[in-house]
Amino acid sequence: MPGVKGRDMRILMLTQRLPYAPNRGDRIRAYHMLRKLQQQGDVDLVSLVHDEEEASHVKDMRSWVSSVTALPVSRMRSYASAAFALPTRIPLTHAMLDAPGIRSALRALCDRQPPDVVFAYCSSMARFAMQAPLDQFPMVLDFVDVDSRKWRDMAGATPQPLSWIYRREASTLGAFEARAARHAATALVVNEREAQNARALAEDANIQILPNGVELERLRPPTSPSSQPRVVFCGVMNYAPNSEGMTWFVENVWPLVRAERPDATLAVVGPDPSPAFRGLCARDLSITVTGWVPDVREWLWDSALAIAPLHVARGVQNKALEAIAAGLPIVITDAVAGGLPPQAMPASRIANTAVDFAAHVIRLLAMSPAVRRGIAESSDLGELTWARTLAPLVSILERAASTETRLQSAVAKIAWRSA
Repeated sequence: MPGVKGRDMRILMLTQRLPYAPNRGDRIRAYHMLRKLQQQGDVDLVSLVHDEEEASHVKDMRSWVSSVTALPVSRMRSYASAAFALPTRIPLTHAMLDAPGIRSALRALCDRQPPDVVFAYCSSMARFAMQAPLDQFPMVLDFVDVDSRKWRDMAGATPQPLSWIYRREASTLGAFEARAARHAATALVVNEREAQNARALAEDANIQILPNGVELERLRPPTSPSSQPRVVFCGVMNYAPNSEGMTWFVENVWPLVRAERPDATLAVVGPDPSPAFRGLCARDLSITVTGWVPDVREWLWDSALAIAPLHVARGVQNKALEAIAAGLPIVITDAVAGGLPPQAMPASRIANTAVDFAAHVIRLLAMSPAVRRGIAESSDLGELTWARTLAPLVSILERAASTETRLQSAVAKIAWRSA
């Protein structure tokens, strides 16, 4: 039976967040994947949305996506579901990332136009692809990174009682991820580190690496490098590794930097900083906490260097690639470095202790703007455009929707149409 090609392929894409606007790490990869797939096939998108701001972007997508179904997640309902799940073997991720009506919405989509392939973005959405009505169709799963490993790492860095909850999540979610990897025609990850984690869960699964990209032209600095001694961090601040990493930096590293460079300033750029973090930073007038900004590029272009002081980091930290593409050298931890492509390393300085991290920041601040820009440009990211990194994506889905899996899908379509 011939495979499905180009516009003949119908894809149902499931995402845990609306992949627009692409202004945070958990949207960027999904956004570029969606754009790639929509150019080659018809994509029905089903996304969970978490607030009114996110939901407001649905209208922005309707002109270039075949259909968009956005299902709101209730925070109170999620917490209640998590409490009921805690004594069970249900992953809390699944309890928290759910929405009333999602199963009936999926059934309606399948009744109207059964997909050739289901593309589940993150393991949290794979469970819907493994349940009726979608379990009759081939699935491609993008783990991005193996979430259960992140929870295991966080358990090792967190005191009780949270560490018990994190270990429980690592165990329950890991068991599900193993089943999901085996169920998928192909399971994608962003780098070799994550591929090893996925194979450790399910060595017989078809694991394939599909790296992240970076928008080089959009991030390329339009002017000469900034002369002001500003250090910048960009990231979503309600994500625990970001918040904990920046709290460590502000408490332990920044005083050492300021002792040597009283003129240095720090910008923490990203949505949803906690009141506790804002309170910590408010004690130091050299620190700016922006909250959400419409465009991080101006903050990057007007800084001397970037930092990513995360001690728990999975997958690829887009914030590091974007800082380098914006013309900045960056100081990172081993945890961040372990997920970055080799091309990013010439622009990166690695440190894990407060003293070493501060020393790298101080040395970079002492350099001229031109020298700092030269360090950033020593990393050639030209091979990491999204067009290049995502080039295999369409053929991966085509293979999943062809031959024996295509035959199964055809049988399923007949069943749906005759029901």
